[in-house]
Amino acid sequence: MDTITRKTIAGLTLLVLVLNLSMTGKSVQRDPSIQTFWTKFKAAVIKGDKAAVAQMSQFPIELEYGVPSVKTSAQLIKRYREVFNGETNAAKCFAESKPEVDPQNSKRFTVGCKIENTGDVVIIYGFVRTKTGWKFNSLDNINE
Repeated sequence: MDTITRKTIAGLTLLVLVLNLSMTGKSVQRDPSIQTFWTKFKAAVIKGDKAAVAQMSQFPIELEYGVPSVKTSAQLIKRYREVFNGETNAAKCFAESKPEVDPQNSKRFTVGCKIENTGDVVIIYGFVRTKTGWKFNSLDNINE
């Protein structure tokens, strides 16, 4: 293979990779339903509107390892502090954070939050697209 052919193949390969990455990023950014849901969910958490948060949740909500799941709206309202003010201040985190769409599954996104005493992002709130729209459905501490 001559040098021109190698450079052409390398250039085309790079172009395809760049186009693929940019198209993937744009498709994620162009899903307005994520931003619409996130704006409402974030506002409810910041206000401490437990009923609205429960309405935007899918049950059971899976929690970090060893912690029993939240099975109903009533349980979420009762355990609200544990879920949103346990190891992180979700209201503060959500005000600054942006959703990260799962690159393997566009029907899922997460929001990472820092642990208050360390500043490490290890608390991950998970969301899933259901038949009725986006819902909060999990909380994980990636250190546990």
